[in-house]
Amino acid sequence: MTVTGLPAAAATPGDLVAARTQMAVSLGWHIVLACLGVGMPAITLIAEWRGHRTGDANYRLLARRWGRAMGVLFAVGAVSGTILSFEMGLLWPGLMGVYGQVIGLPFSLEGIAFFIEAIFLGVYLYAWDRLSPVKHLLSGVPIVVAGVLSAFFVVTANAWMQTPVGFRTENGRVVEVHPWRAMFNPSFPVQTVHMILAAFMVAGFGMASVYAVALLRGRRDRYHRLGLLLPFTVAAVIALPQVVVGDWAARFVADHQPIKLAAMEGVFETARGVPLHLAGVAVDGELRYSVGIPRGLSLLAHADPDAEIVGLNTVPPPDRPPVNIVHWGFEVMVGLGFAMLLLALWLGLYWWRRRDMPRTRWFLLATSVSGVAAVGALEAGWTVTEVGRQPWSVYGVLRTADAVNPAPGLVWGAALVGAVYAVLTVASVYVLRRLARDAPVPIAPQEQDVTGFTVV
Repeated sequence: MTVTGLPAAAATPGDLVAARTQMAVSLGWHIVLACLGVGMPAITLIAEWRGHRTGDANYRLLARRWGRAMGVLFAVGAVSGTILSFEMGLLWPGLMGVYGQVIGLPFSLEGIAFFIEAIFLGVYLYAWDRLSPVKHLLSGVPIVVAGVLSAFFVVTANAWMQTPVGFRTENGRVVEVHPWRAMFNPSFPVQTVHMILAAFMVAGFGMASVYAVALLRGRRDRYHRLGLLLPFTVAAVIALPQVVVGDWAARFVADHQPIKLAAMEGVFETARGVPLHLAGVAVDGELRYSVGIPRGLSLLAHADPDAEIVGLNTVPPPDRPPVNIVHWGFEVMVGLGFAMLLLALWLGLYWWRRRDMPRTRWFLLATSVSGVAAVGALEAGWTVTEVGRQPWSVYGVLRTADAVNPAPGLVWGAALVGAVYAVLTVASVYVLRRLARDAPVPIAPQEQDVTGFTVV
């Protein structure tokens, strides 16, 4: 299919790799900040609410400190988000120049949500001593809502790239554009739910892991126990529904992107009763060294142990995604997801029996790495989603090689952006560590009971 507006020249293979690498680094970096921006405000509000309800100063101090960290992360996320917005137009004019009219709506709505979030974050951070406790708590609600909506709108645009609808081509031109239909495409329900739940898991386990490290170092006071328990509980409650949604997502891929599923499981030949492959490496057109669960893939994908699974052999080699990257991305995502579910069940069973969190070193060690595990599962999942779509930028419609900017020298831009993200990473870690080591934050007049509260 030829669509008017695509670049006349083609980018060199090196520039295409540079553009894809730059976009991968930018998205992979920003998505972590975006997840914290979705989940952290809700967890902070829960801490503030619990502090007012119980009178426990520990909850309120946690809320104050998490609020300061939210401000830092929002500022850094705004920088990385701005870089991404420029990259979409500069690196991929074949996509945005032609299909921007189709998918521009969710990006516009995300901008509105971003401004709402920014406005109320400013109110929340600077009005502790100017609003009553109830009004201050309520001022944080729009932050939570806007953060979730921002993620929702952006993911609907990505979902459209997986299942493009809402337009028609005529004589090489895009016509009959329906932006609302494009935004609410077939992929949007499963992708948005999966992403938002993942965001809360990243925020919850990530925040809990900080306090798990402190507890391992001997800081066994109530402040640090609550700092672990509250965000961990949020993530733990979400872990089981996320596994269910993940199964829904895999079934959706089986129905709408069968070649992606074939890459995820290393299925090269179309067959019935296909086993579920664990581990393995794709070599010379077959998956080797894997452990197969008989008929498992057919059963999970189509609820029928004899169902047919489409193999990679049904499309020519240039139309196949890189199998090993997609397969191992899927393996890592599923493995880490179930590991976090087991950790959540550990806490749940222990709490059910003793009304307390486990105090063993093994639990604290596992929790201390759960934040990294959540980020790893997130990045692996996005690798499956994006690399599994290749070689298409818009699935079945526009190739990535046709969407990239044909201008030479993209490799220098990738190097520059990489340096920018290195600086942002170092600066963010430095500032957050300084915030964690500072003395307790200034206390608002309505919280005089926290005066002199010492955290070691």
